[in-house]
Amino acid sequence: MAITIIPKEKQGYGAFNGGEIVENKPIGFPQDHSSVRPYSNLFYWAHARAVKDSTIGLHPHQGFEICSFVLKGNIRHYDTKLQEWRPLQAGDVQIIRAGNGISHSEFMSKDAEIFQIWFDPNITVTLDQPATYDDYRSADFPVHDAGQVKITTLAGDSSPFRMETPGIHIEKIDLDNSIYKIAGEAGKVYSMYVLDGEVLLNGEVAKTYDFAMLTDEQSIEIQSLTGASVFIISSLQQPGYRTYAELMKARMGQR
Repeated sequence: MAITIIPKEKQGYGAFNGGEIVENKPIGFPQDHSSVRPYSNLFYWAHARAVKDSTIGLHPHQGFEICSFVLKGNIRHYDTKLQEWRPLQAGDVQIIRAGNGISHSEFMSKDAEIFQIWFDPNITVTLDQPATYDDYRSADFPVHDAGQVKITTLAGDSSPFRMETPGIHIEKIDLDNSIYKIAGEAGKVYSMYVLDGEVLLNGEVAKTYDFAMLTDEQSIEIQSLTGASVFIISSLQQPGYRTYAELMKARMGQR
């Protein structure tokens, strides 16, 4: 059994436009000084917050699935496939299946917050596919109320969210002084980010902006102390193909 909790101050850090948009990065690039590198088919994870209205300029992507989860406020998105700006608001989700190449730009209004998470769907395959894009509205996602726990399913089960990356299940849970239990599955890793509040993860304290990884847990208990919101991704420890991170590590080892 293994639980690793990484507080915000030990996550990576980034900024755009002189600090108009700031990010902490649970999974980052080497230059971000993140203590966590890509694992499973999770390649990158940033929590971005806009200090003022600001735009991240046009930039390219290939291969990966770039997912933006709007946590607070409003953003607008532009890409070279749609060639128009599209608005998104809190609860909405956007996916770019970057395929053989696409460029995009993002505007974030003051106080907006998003997760941008990159998934590795086996880019040796997706690099040969055309790029595609979808928006999903908050009302599209199924919500289940279980007493004092509200579970929003963002990917997997009955969610309409379509991904090429296999084995991904994403939930946002809101707890009101209550307990949420997950039956842990062998071969899966559970990645959690505390959006608000404080929780006990199998008895270990995690607070706002803490990131946690749980593996080989037969059951997972999330208990709120004062009410909390937690974002959870379950993914395959071994996706069944060589991820980009593994390919690059092998290539570097050959030098």
